Amino acid sequence: MSATEFFTALSVSEALAGFRPDRRTGTEQVDRDAALGRVPAAPVTSSAALPGFARSTVDGYAVRAADTYGASDALPAYFDLIGSVRMGTAADVAVRPGSAVQVPTGAVIPPEADAVVMVEHTQITMPEVIEVTRPIAVGDGIVRADEDVAIGAELAPAGRALRAQDLGLLAAAGVRRVEVCERPRVGVISTGDEVVPPETPELSPGQVRDATASALAALVVEAGGEPSPRGIVPDDPRALSTTLEAATRDCDVVVISAGSSVGARDETVAAVESLSDARLYCHGLAIKPGKPTLLAERAGVPIIGLPGNPLSALVVFRMVGLPVLRLVGGITHPPAEPTTTASMSRAVASAAGRLDVVQVRVREGVASPLFGASALLSLLTSADGYVVIPEAATGLDERATVTVTMYR
Repeated sequence: MSATEFFTALSVSEALAGFRPDRRTGTEQVDRDAALGRVPAAPVTSSAALPGFARSTVDGYAVRAADTYGASDALPAYFDLIGSVRMGTAADVAVRPGSAVQVPTGAVIPPEADAVVMVEHTQITMPEVIEVTRPIAVGDGIVRADEDVAIGAELAPAGRALRAQDLGLLAAAGVRRVEVCERPRVGVISTGDEVVPPETPELSPGQVRDATASALAALVVEAGGEPSPRGIVPDDPRALSTTLEAATRDCDVVVISAGSSVGARDETVAAVESLSDARLYCHGLAIKPGKPTLLAERAGVPIIGLPGNPLSALVVFRMVGLPVLRLVGGITHPPAEPTTTASMSRAVASAAGRLDVVQVRVREGVASPLFGASALLSLLTSADGYVVIPEAATGLDERATVTVTMYR
């Protein structure tokens, strides 16, 4: 079957819903303090209640709430001060009717006390006696022993990368190690006779340095993967097949930059077809930029063929490649992208049935579109973010309110 027969463009949403290769990474145990950004393979639950004891949330006096009923500035309630609780120790005195125990914030609540009155609502009138000028209810000023976390409660869900606050909660619960998904290993293949390593000091006419591979590797790292550069492959079907064969054996995802445009020099489809157990899913997405995108898999390993132009390649990988990478790496709750609301500085046309990704610069709530050829990588470096025009729309009006997805 020829390459052009596959060039029936799918929508991006169709591709993301239908292209779901079976490959998943394995799991490993890591120390909690090395788990930032790692993805739990199973929910992490607590074997103990937190904080583990009833504690005060204010500086004040532990009392029985019923003894404060009716207290006011004009008619305060009086309590015998019978002791105090030191931080980090258990209370050695119980509250009796009409008595109070001094407690600092975070201290253990003494037995028989059911509330803490704030020190601001009290006054020492004589040695060992305080007056309370305001009534309180049961539970005021107290955190229950299991109010933060109950025994068996979920500390961190599976499928969501661990954040700093998650690690803090795991530490509070005494969790030392976490079972996480292994980082997806992503093979990055560059193709083209004209492509040379970035370190090339002088370019011959027609040559271009490989900028796309470096940017793709950075996106892989941001998404929690491990890039595995496979070098530059010339426009030789046999060489590309050999490289693909090796990459799909020891990588979880394979990305090919360049070589996926429809034309006489398109060797990517032929190279994929030459692999045993390979299956082409589509060759063409209804997206601008990035229409000549290839999606395939071999033995469950996804293969993503990106357009040759750097801007198109990076836009497509962000929109399609990263969701695939996260799927393979066990991320079922992807992080929310930072967004802002802005007004378009000018109208932008679009074709119905195609998803358009427009790079924009944002200044004081106004989004200005940046236009240029998809070979111009500087458009991305100049942009603060991008606006997506959905397939059903035919463009954006001037001053239209849009959601801008901001680059980190």
